[in-house]
Amino acid sequence: MRLPPPSPEAAACSRELVAAIRRDISNQGGWISFARFMEMALYEPGLGYYSAGARKFGAAGDFVTAPEMSGFFGRALAHQVAEVIAVSSPAILEVGAGSGRLAADLLLELEGLGVLPDRYDILDLSGDLRERQRATLAAAAPHLLPRVRWLDGLPETFSGVVLANELLDAMPAHVVAWREDGVFERGVGIDEAGGFAWHERPAAGPLLAAAREIGAQCTLPPGYENEISLAARAWTAEWGHRLQCGALLLIDYGFPRREFYHQQRGRGTLMCHYRHHSHPDPFYLPGLQDVTVHVDFTAIIAAADAAGLNLLGYVSQGQFLLNCGILDLLAREQPGTLDYIRASGAINKMLLPHEMGELFKVIAIGRGIVRPLLGFATGDQSRRL
Repeated sequence: MRLPPPSPEAAACSRELVAAIRRDISNQGGWISFARFMEMALYEPGLGYYSAGARKFGAAGDFVTAPEMSGFFGRALAHQVAEVIAVSSPAILEVGAGSGRLAADLLLELEGLGVLPDRYDILDLSGDLRERQRATLAAAAPHLLPRVRWLDGLPETFSGVVLANELLDAMPAHVVAWREDGVFERGVGIDEAGGFAWHERPAAGPLLAAAREIGAQCTLPPGYENEISLAARAWTAEWGHRLQCGALLLIDYGFPRREFYHQQRGRGTLMCHYRHHSHPDPFYLPGLQDVTVHVDFTAIIAAADAAGLNLLGYVSQGQFLLNCGILDLLAREQPGTLDYIRASGAINKMLLPHEMGELFKVIAIGRGIVRPLLGFATGDQSRRL
């Protein structure tokens, strides 16, 4: 694997995180779950990928999200947001707001529509990202910055719109192997050379129960490996206690369960992103690369349903953006200009099935909202869940 080398400062930060993970493995008797490894690699204070100061988004980072590609993503999404806040409460909470680009684009479009929220809350535990978000908003929409506040945790109660773009894929996930002699959890230990290595032990507790449920619903051959994100399920279910009226709009890459745990996906969906290179080795330069897994959307809606929330729609990102009028927004621009050409290219990537249009999905979960919603008016795939 030939990847760009890190700077000396970044390499030193990674070595410090590696030492911290080794200590944790030692303190836990020589083994930690992969979910714990992923948690430390991404969120260890001051050292994890999302907790340290490295640039992550855009051309200078490791990957590009849809809001970074073009402001038309946030502008189209704003039309769905406007519909929900009109029948719930004029409040928005974005969880994991990245660079702040989506927040800026949403607020500006909502202002143009005459439906600005009373407040726009951002929940992001990274101090570095909070500063980037504040700077982005101050540059793009300084007059709207007083409406924005940063939270340290989920609110006790909330009404309005909860947004999460590429959040669930970064929640720590367990790795499970269905063997001939039972279900095993694949965790992390130390090999003879002092590096990280996969080690298995029998699965137990809620993880074993989840694995058995999946095994009963899907045909999994011996040796099949894949991920189970208990954290994503728990986060979704938590909104059953907190959401009074409104909707969660969750945008991420993933599949319904029977596609997620397909026999052809026998080594799971675990993927890492470093300097715009994708590769499957989570032990490479911990803290300097993103570590992700795809989303089992069936598990998400099952957790929501058990918590008293309703499925309002499930559709591909491409169809969602079309339903929200992204092409109508583009049509207002002057054809042939450089801005139009750039926007058209970015929108194609968001819409086309072989790009982001089909792999990324949008799921709406809520309480006190009557379906169908604008973004799910056509092409709804809820039946596949």
